[in-house]
Parts: sequence; C-alpha cells; structure tokens
Amino acid sequence: MTDTETTSTATYCYAHPDRETSLRCKRCEKPICASCAQRTPTGYLCKDCVRSHQKSFDTSEWNDYIFGFLTAGFLSAVAAFLITLVSGIGFIGWFLAISAAPIAGTTITESVRYVTRRHRSRSLFLTVIAGMVLGALPIAIFQILSMNIFGIVFQVVYLVIAVPLVYTRLSGIQLSK
Repeated sequence: MTDTETTSTATYCYAHPDRETSLRCKRCEKPICASCAQRTPTGYLCKDCVRSHQKSFDTSEWNDYIFGFLTAGFLSAVAAFLITLVSGIGFIGWFLAISAAPIAGTTITESVRYVTRRHRSRSLFLTVIAGMVLGALPIAIFQILSMNIFGIVFQVVYLVIAVPLVYTRLSGIQLSK
C-alpha cells in the first residue's frame, strides 16, 4: 500500500443511511448527520439522547395534574370575578385590571408550585393553563349573557396577560438574563 492509497471507512448517519457524516453523538457515539445533530453547550447529541435527557426533567405525578388543575381553576375564577368588579369603575378600572392580572398570574403560579411540590412537565403546565381558562369561563359566559362589553373585554385582558405569565413562570422560560 502506498501513501496515496488510504483505507477509510465511511460512516453514515444512523437515521439517514444515505448521508455520510463524521459527527458522532457525544453520549452514545452513534454517527449523526448535521440535520440530526442537536447542539448543546458541550457538544452534539442525537435526537434520541436529547429526548431521553429531557424525560429526566419530567417529574410530575398523576395527582399533580388534579391538584394543579383545581388550584388554577379556583384561583382563576376568583381573579376573573374580581376583574369583573373592577370593570365598572371606568378609566381606573383599566389601570387596575392591567396591573392586577400579573399579580393574579403570579399568585396562581406560586400556588400551583406549592400544591404540586414543584414537580414539572410540559403536560402539567398545559393542564394548569386549561384550569385557568376553564376557571374564568363561567364569569366570561355570564358577562356575555348580560351583554356587558367592558366585562368581556376585561376578562380577555386578564386571560391574555395572566395565561402566558403562568406558563412562562411554571416552565422556567427566561426572557432576559
């Protein structure tokens, strides 16, 4: 064999056998192509390893869903009722509603964290959001049936501000560092 003849064995992506690659997953050493590689601060992982790593963060239990849903629903119903009371005040009512919605969202978030013992999972967060919306629904339906336009608008303002706040606080999303 001469220097110009080299024996190289080509490696192919485990998910895409037609793609040649030189990347490997840092955890399981599978060959991965650029579209399968998930960049992490310490190297590249395959999608299977990323998925298994993410599952270790899902700690919620079956009863967390019930407690989280009921807590969020009850507190959201209370907040929606209080927002309804504020809707008849006028201009000050707008200020109170816009400033009270984040306070209500924070209260709901911390209460849910307490009753679920800080357990986490994406499906738990979505269950809590469903509880919030369903908790505010009876008040919103009452506002619609009584044709109270400001009451309806205030309910929408409350939900538009509080729901994303609760989800981001529960899931740990940070918008700024």
